[in-house]
This record gives sequence, structure tokens and C-alpha cells, in this order.
Amino acid sequence: MTPADATHPATEAPSVGVIYNPRSHRNRGQDLNLGVRANIFVAQPADTASLQDALARFAARGIDYLVINGGDGTVRDVLTAGLPVFGDAWPDLAVLPKGKTNALNVDLGAPSGWTIGAAISAWPAARRIVRRPLRVEPLDREAPAMLGFIFGAGAYTSGIRAGQDAHRLGAFDSLAVGVTAAWGVLQALLGTDRNAWRRGVEMQIALGPEGQAMPRSAMGDPARRHFVLASTLERFPAGLKPFGDLRAGLKLIVVDHPKRRLLLRMPAALTGHGPAWLEQWGLHRLTADPVDIAVADEIILDGEAFPAGRYRLSSGPELRFLVP
Repeated sequence: MTPADATHPATEAPSVGVIYNPRSHRNRGQDLNLGVRANIFVAQPADTASLQDALARFAARGIDYLVINGGDGTVRDVLTAGLPVFGDAWPDLAVLPKGKTNALNVDLGAPSGWTIGAAISAWPAARRIVRRPLRVEPLDREAPAMLGFIFGAGAYTSGIRAGQDAHRLGAFDSLAVGVTAAWGVLQALLGTDRNAWRRGVEMQIALGPEGQAMPRSAMGDPARRHFVLASTLERFPAGLKPFGDLRAGLKLIVVDHPKRRLLLRMPAALTGHGPAWLEQWGLHRLTADPVDIAVADEIILDGEAFPAGRYRLSSGPELRFLVP
């Protein structure tokens, strides 16, 4: 695996493909003033079909470098559309954090004000940080596998819905994540079991190639789980450490039932602290690959909702992200 601090030797100018999302929160078109360059190809696809066509054209040109100008949702769409195009052989990647939350950029550490021109200029000497996205494959319907970095279900889905309200109120990036997390804990702490933040969602979770049922505490309805979060990222917005000291690979945090004594310790748990006996109260942190999950409510992948159903989570292809 390429080490996180690896650099690429200086060579002639790379062949660059740029996917520009004009609908991203911080995009106003100014980054597209690149002049005429024979080695740079720019696409502003309007839908999934045109996005995959653009990536196929980039691949046919043999691009060395793919710059994604947009937020986490744009990254998810580009990686998903690019999976049948590039497979396991992706060009170098750079992400310009132009969305509302940009969790991937928090992990990578690229500058918040990075421009397309600066990202292209950085290619010869930039560090390559290796990450594997989550591969999320629907198991009970005909739909392509998706690539993303943050998967959630249960109260996480409710939190994303609340996060849309935070965005409308003007909270973005780490502030929006922190506000949403605090609001979710408050709702679950003060509400009754009829509250959507407390009653949980029917789901089953199986771990590893053998598909072993995930252990569960005695808390709450055994057919339901309160909260699920899975990711391959290593650093998170707002200083959160939901997986504790777990860093590499496909990580999972699951809350069985929102017992109030557990919720009172959730702020500490979400920042990587909290007593070891929290698992007895229904908080589990672990690594597994793959993970099969059947859930009766919508799931969330990088901020977007997808239908309830059965999904398999696994590690996706190895990707090299550039940071200066």
C-alpha cells in the first residue's frame, strides 16, 4: 500500500480530468477560469448517465489525475459512476471541498480554499493519502454498487434529516455536524420510546465472510437497533472519534437502545472516551469486512437517503488522494 506521505516524482504535466458540480454549496464558477490547456478536460455533467459518459471519456484519454470539485455527495456520485469505468485502477484523485459538510476533506486535510488550478499545480510533489471507500451493494434489488465514505441507519438517518434543517439555518461543515449530533442526543434523552429518535429501527446485522450475527446487549427490543454508523475514514468533523481508537479499515459503531444512562455518556463516547463497560449497555465499536445489514428504514450514504432493504458493506478499491 502506498504510504500516506508518499510523493510522486516530478514529471511532465499530467493529463487531468475535472468534474465540476456547479450546484455544490461553495461553487460559483470562478474555478473554471483555467485558460485553454491541451492536458485538461472539464465536464459539468447534469445527471448520472452524463457523469458516467464523462468519466468514460476521461478514461479513454488515459488521464493521470481526476479532480472532483464538489462536496461529499459529489464524491460519492463520481466514485459510484467511475466504479464500472476504472474498476480497481483509478487515477490519482483530488477533492476540492465545495459542499456543505466535506467530511472526506476533514480526514484528508486538504486546504478548504483549494482551487482547481492549485490542485493541478500540486500534482508532481503532492502527498498521496490512501483510502478505501465503502462499497455499498444492494442485495434485494437491481441497482449498482455504490462507493462512499459514511454509511448510517436508524437515528443517523433522523440526524441527517435534522441536518438539512441545520443547513437551512446556515450551519455548515463541522458546525452542522456538531449541532446535529447534540440535537439527536437531546431528543433521545428527553423523548419517550414513541419518539423516532428513541424507538429504533428493525434491522439485522451479520459480520464477516461467515455472516455471523452481530452480538447484542439485553437493552431494548431485540429486533431493533437505535443507531448504526460505518466508515473507512480515520478523522471526523467536529473532533468526533465515534470509533474510539479504531482507525484503519471498515469500522462500525452500533447502539442497541438509547438508555438514558448510556446517552449521558455519549458525548464522551463520541469523542473517543467513555468507560469500557459501555458495551454492556449496548454500545458496540468494532471492525468487520464485509458487513451485511437489513434495515426497515432508509439508509444514508454520504448525506443522501437510499431505500430500506438489505445491503452489503465492504472495502472498495484503493484510492490515492492528493494533498499539498
